[in-house]
Amino acid sequence: MKKHIVILFSFLGLFFFGQSKITVLKTGERTPISNASIFCKGKLLGKTNIDGTLTFKTKCEKVEVKATGFYEDEAVVDKVMELGLSKTDPKTQSIEGVTISDKSDPRALAILQKVNNNFKNNSPHSLDSYSFKSYEKISFDFDEDSIKQYNQYLTHRLDSLKLVPTKTQSAEQKKDSLEKLNVMKLMTQSKLFLWERASEYLYSKKYGEKVNILDNRVAGLKQPVYEMLALRSNRNKIPKEIQEENRTLYRYFLTDSIEIDGRKNYVIRFRQADYKNPIQKRKFNGYIYVDAATYGLKKIESNSKKKSEGSITSIWQPIDNKWFLLKENFKIKMGSTVFDEKQKDKKSKDNSEEKLKKKFGNYVFVMADYFDFKTSINENKKDFTGYSMSVKNSDGDVLEKYRTDSLTERERMTYTKIDSVGKKYNLDQKLNVLTGFTKGKIRVGNVDFDVLQMLKYNQYEGFRLGIAAKMNEKFNKYISPDAYIAYGFKDGEWKYGAGIDLKTTLDKTSYFRAEYYNDVDAAGRFPENLWNFKMKINNSGVDLHNDRFYHLKGFKLSYENDLSNALTVRVSAKRDQEEAKFDYNYNNLGNSFENFATQLTLKYSPNSKSMMTPSGKLTYEQNYPEFYFNYEQGIKTLGGDFDYSRFDFLVQHSFKTKIGVTGIRVYTGLVTGNAPIWHQYAINGLGSGNSTLNFNLTSYLGFATMEGGKYYNDKFVGYYLTHRVPFYFSTFGKKISSFDMVYRGITGDMKNTAIHQFEFEKLNHFYQEIGLEANNFLGSPFNLGFFYRVGYYATPTFKENFAIQLKLNFLGF
Repeated sequence: MKKHIVILFSFLGLFFFGQSKITVLKTGERTPISNASIFCKGKLLGKTNIDGTLTFKTKCEKVEVKATGFYEDEAVVDKVMELGLSKTDPKTQSIEGVTISDKSDPRALAILQKVNNNFKNNSPHSLDSYSFKSYEKISFDFDEDSIKQYNQYLTHRLDSLKLVPTKTQSAEQKKDSLEKLNVMKLMTQSKLFLWERASEYLYSKKYGEKVNILDNRVAGLKQPVYEMLALRSNRNKIPKEIQEENRTLYRYFLTDSIEIDGRKNYVIRFRQADYKNPIQKRKFNGYIYVDAATYGLKKIESNSKKKSEGSITSIWQPIDNKWFLLKENFKIKMGSTVFDEKQKDKKSKDNSEEKLKKKFGNYVFVMADYFDFKTSINENKKDFTGYSMSVKNSDGDVLEKYRTDSLTERERMTYTKIDSVGKKYNLDQKLNVLTGFTKGKIRVGNVDFDVLQMLKYNQYEGFRLGIAAKMNEKFNKYISPDAYIAYGFKDGEWKYGAGIDLKTTLDKTSYFRAEYYNDVDAAGRFPENLWNFKMKINNSGVDLHNDRFYHLKGFKLSYENDLSNALTVRVSAKRDQEEAKFDYNYNNLGNSFENFATQLTLKYSPNSKSMMTPSGKLTYEQNYPEFYFNYEQGIKTLGGDFDYSRFDFLVQHSFKTKIGVTGIRVYTGLVTGNAPIWHQYAINGLGSGNSTLNFNLTSYLGFATMEGGKYYNDKFVGYYLTHRVPFYFSTFGKKISSFDMVYRGITGDMKNTAIHQFEFEKLNHFYQEIGLEANNFLGSPFNLGFFYRVGYYATPTFKENFAIQLKLNFLGF
């Protein structure tokens, strides 16, 4: 085994540190530039010959290219490289700008269309099985050119501070000044952040994909950030720069062909559509190499309009006629470190001081190498069991075995320096707070607080303030008690509950739960069992204009288990007292009843990907379709007042075609037997029903133009269709906007309305509304939708049929 590893790394060394060839050309003219200088971290590697080429060896990830009379640029190191430099003469630039049309070259678009059409066949996923490994490194630091400048600046500043008279400071001020100085010194010696990961990827058409995190380490943290382990790349997807729906955002030009490893490649250059004039050296945003034989992607480099803002490069290689990602290199600007300096204003007569800002750009650097490719593996079912991703090791002990790029002195110091900082400032806990928030939790030590319980609003309770706390794995790995309390300002009542989870294993989701509750809920609410955080937020505004609530108090026992990565089951039994909190009489029996019921819940998500963490299952990639099923059975013989059966089903799917992205949601419910109205189904209306403009927040299963709390059925079927028009355009800032066409509909019936003695209507015709949503409206994180009611329930009054709806963009369709 050791011999194989030595041979493997020797091969990698020969590959990555072998000879590279670069060709430097004049942009627009495609003629060679001779005597162009190629640098690695300021060290001259050589100059191009009369043909504009240079062959060299280097361990640098990138090289800088400089030539007299041209703007300098850089290129990611590869076996074969080609770079176009723009002339520095402004007059020449304007002439070249006219030469290049603002429309894409039809030949380039035709080639890119073939790339898209052949992507599945070229993808490794078209193989029966494969495996490979990866080594990835993410860091946060200054740009290499800025490190030396920063060190000189800090030395000068510290020397200057020694000459300044000491000011009288409080203990707190002294502490802040000292901490600031320590951080400034730290940045001279190490990066601000460093994370390494080694992974193994297994794929089988029969069993799917399995990712094993062989080892990983994050500077300053005792445990990995599990959300970060799921960071994705261009590994199995078409880069956004050439996706069909993004074609309007770029202009593409077929400029030449080039031979790499004996294979002909088309060279396509592109720029952003709003990139009318070259800014800071770049006429193009990047280039694409396409293999002429298979139309597989060989290489893509995408740069920001301004060179200082970053670039992304991905390189593929053919193995058994499939294109595997070989290397990735990202550099993305993430703000600046700014220092204020005071100096005497030379123009001022009173020797006053002016403030100058010294800026040093901060960047996220990402590099990833993929190696040890095998296109046929032994498909052992045991290797694919459990969740889609598993963590084998997380202390960094075996990282050296997989590193394809040795750590620099600055990176080695990062582990030493930042580890001590992380321990001192408890960075683990602070990051857990941030990552927990993405799952709807705020973590503070041993306790997780539920974000969704903090503030709610509905027509019955008005504003509802609450706090829900649950002990996490730091308290106990197997036992997790929880409790909550809430107060509604409109009804003036307290609500509360408590429970406890008992895990049966730490390898997957499997636990028993017991709970007590004394609360209220909306009558006829569609169950949200096993919904994720985004779905619940999306549906949280469904009762803004609904005051039909009932009180429930009782006990519940349940058991939940992940039977596989795709299938989750939950079974439960409850006994409670239920009472209507609105004017209601059920079949002349009153409005308060005893209920005993059992429930079975299933969730099936065959394409989603999850991993197990100490805090529970983390679904790091939600893919469609998804199926949710609930069956509730009221049992009179076990102490309940009613025998009834309640079935409901939800399926959602999203798929992409040449005409755009379509999302579909179908949901249905059926109640048999006798039960009060809150065990039937409310048809969720979001409207207020008054004469004012109908403005509301989105909901997962609601209708923007329908009056809230008006319709109830014992059977129904509803659907929600959305289609994103494949036209994308830039708006304010860096946001990309688009439009969604929306169509919602629902119908059903109720067999016996007379036994439910309160004011409502059954919905037994098709209720329909159509709409148009503007995504990232005016560059904001919100979608603004305009909806109109059509069909049977439409009225002659425009205002009654019209509604405006607001939605957070990140919630999806």
